[in-house]
Amino acid sequence: MSLPHATPHAPAAPAGPGARPAPAAAVHLSAPRYVLGELREDHTTIEGLRERARRFGMPPRAELWGWGSVHRTAKSLEALAAETARATLDGAGAAPADVDCLILCSTRFPGGPRTHGAFVENVMAATGLGAAAFTGLTLGRCANLLAGIRTAQAYVASGMHRTVMVVTADRVTDESVRMENFALFSDGAASCLVGADPLGPDTYEVVAGAGAQDPAGLDWSNEISSDLAREVNRQILDAAGMKTGDILGVLHANLYKPLVVLKERQAGFTREQLFLDNIPRVGHCFAADPLINLADRARAGTLKPDGHYLLASSVPGVRIAVLLRALPTPATAAAPEGTPA
Repeated sequence: MSLPHATPHAPAAPAGPGARPAPAAAVHLSAPRYVLGELREDHTTIEGLRERARRFGMPPRAELWGWGSVHRTAKSLEALAAETARATLDGAGAAPADVDCLILCSTRFPGGPRTHGAFVENVMAATGLGAAAFTGLTLGRCANLLAGIRTAQAYVASGMHRTVMVVTADRVTDESVRMENFALFSDGAASCLVGADPLGPDTYEVVAGAGAQDPAGLDWSNEISSDLAREVNRQILDAAGMKTGDILGVLHANLYKPLVVLKERQAGFTREQLFLDNIPRVGHCFAADPLINLADRARAGTLKPDGHYLLASSVPGVRIAVLLRALPTPATAAAPEGTPA
């Protein structure tokens, strides 16, 4: 089993003899945004849902599993990626020229080496990021986005880049597998900026992040590992000097409700720390779920200034999480003591 170390903020610069280590530079996540497939339909429209449920040994009880809506799209992945990226730029009040790196994440980039160049070109042209460096990230499956955010954090902390756009986009291409034994899939995309500076009113400090892997458990047929989740929690909480109960909310993947509750409680969280509302409303948008859930909670005004929130995603053999602190908005920061936020 491979268990990488947690990363709190950024690594401090090496200190000379007798010198104090320089404080770690802060890294921020700004303007989380998302787009969903434009066709919102009831789960009963999913091809062969009852037959697949029977094959999986699942009683067809929508309220039990959290079956609700699914979102389909006729748009390309490039269009989804560009749409959410533009929303993030607008939300941050940033210009495309402010972004010096783009990390594109997807469970499956269309085509192959002959078409991937055009794919990247189309996304960058549609968002105005033509001068930015770029990279692609795919092998983490539905943990791709958090792997991308951790990569962006490392880029910024090291000084390699100052502002990184992270985008994930996915869509179902075979309707017969829109239902799996762990989730109902929706098409969608999500994005954020990871940078040295807070950008816009919707900004979070990246407090720590960690990932853990079990290469022997990566096969699709394996279960999600609570052991890996507990190990990631340990690394993050040790790095942040916190306890599990200090986390006000867990922004997890929108898998079936019983699975989410079981696995996250086995990881050490309470049901009250989970966010289950988007399971029936949104469905499982591949890797985008943690950012979708963060954006929705922020929009609903349920995030507390200075509160700590955990973006988390598990797939068989992998757990990745990123701990954020919600920065006070100018209005809440200026409010007199005792004033409700």
